[in-house]
Amino acid sequence: MDFLADTRPLAGDLTELRHRLHRHPEIGLHLPRTQEAVFEALEGLGLELSTGDSCSSVVGVLRGTAPGDTSVPVPPGTVQAGPSNRRPVVLLRGDMDALPITEDVDVPFRSTIQGRMHACGHDLHTSMLVGAAWALGSRRDRLPGDVVFMFQPGEEGFDGAGHMIAEGVLRAAGRLPDAAYALHVLSNLDRGLVTTRAGALMAASDAVFVTVRGRGGHGSSPHLAADPVPAACEMVLALQTAMSRTVDTFAPSVLTVGRIAAGTRRNVIPETAEFDATVRTIDPAVRAQLAELVPRVCRGVAAAHGVEVDVRYEAEYPVTVNDADEAAFALDVAAGLFGTSAALRMQNPIMGAEDFSRVLAEVPGAMLFLGAFPGERDSGRAPSIHSPQAAFDDAVLPDGAALLAALAARRLATAATTTTAR
Repeated sequence: MDFLADTRPLAGDLTELRHRLHRHPEIGLHLPRTQEAVFEALEGLGLELSTGDSCSSVVGVLRGTAPGDTSVPVPPGTVQAGPSNRRPVVLLRGDMDALPITEDVDVPFRSTIQGRMHACGHDLHTSMLVGAAWALGSRRDRLPGDVVFMFQPGEEGFDGAGHMIAEGVLRAAGRLPDAAYALHVLSNLDRGLVTTRAGALMAASDAVFVTVRGRGGHGSSPHLAADPVPAACEMVLALQTAMSRTVDTFAPSVLTVGRIAAGTRRNVIPETAEFDATVRTIDPAVRAQLAELVPRVCRGVAAAHGVEVDVRYEAEYPVTVNDADEAAFALDVAAGLFGTSAALRMQNPIMGAEDFSRVLAEVPGAMLFLGAFPGERDSGRAPSIHSPQAAFDDAVLPDGAALLAALAARRLATAATTTTAR
């Protein structure tokens, strides 16, 4: 099946959908306008559609009608499964939510909502998944199994995947998928390049919320107060030092304080100071180590300053772990579509986090990165995702749709076989 030939004529429609989503970004688990746009785009495809109760998710199930005889190439040494075998299932995920960021990109379709922006490319992910549904829907007679389309809200810190799994997305087709795949566009990777790796792809993420409680007073007389501000500042620095002295140099870990707040005016010592941080790790042992270290360091600094501290350490997403066979398979599919020079193996994981990790913890599969840099050179200097200046090339939309469709079709074909070699 030539999915690039199927999706390239859809470029205009996919771009129009992406621009519609980009103009009206929604945040969190409840995305009514986005959900409506997805429903409209899937209308007439003959999918079994459902929505979530705890979030504005959309799940579509495409039932392939091929009896098992398909023209999609399958590996040597396999035979087609007989009619008594269960039909295979593949899940494809596209996330839909935006970020609380004010857009600073001068495009005709820029966000119409102040303080909200599709800075992570989820508008592209959603449009690509719709494109894959269009392409696969026209080929259902050649699919020897079923495809689940998982349109997910709340990836940006709201655990939308966890909500959808709790509501049964992994059994939407009647049983667990044989494999699951997702794409993530990158604004600072050359357009059309596809990259992934076996094993750990992205980090686990945890959240830290710290409140330092002192005793307020006049800024001219700190000796009569218990100032929480310098204590909070020292905690931020002490945490960085403690990590460098405690965690193995060869075990990746990151702690970044993204918010710090205190006070009302310059000459008033406040009662409290707060800061929030994110912690990223790859090794579960290091993750457990930092869950103990961070509160201990904050309590020690607080004691030295004569203030009190409340530390809330919350586990968020686990490590995103690609199945080795599925990662190799996905790169092979990408190489077949775009050429071997476009399919690259990543050397190291990145410290971003993903709730698709929850799907991959239950189902073998892989996440891949797809370059969407909108220029011709210096992609490495381009603003990254989550930047107000992040920009993406619409031209990548048919490529992403074709890659998702090809992953599903080829994986269904291989899953519909029984390996003879043992």
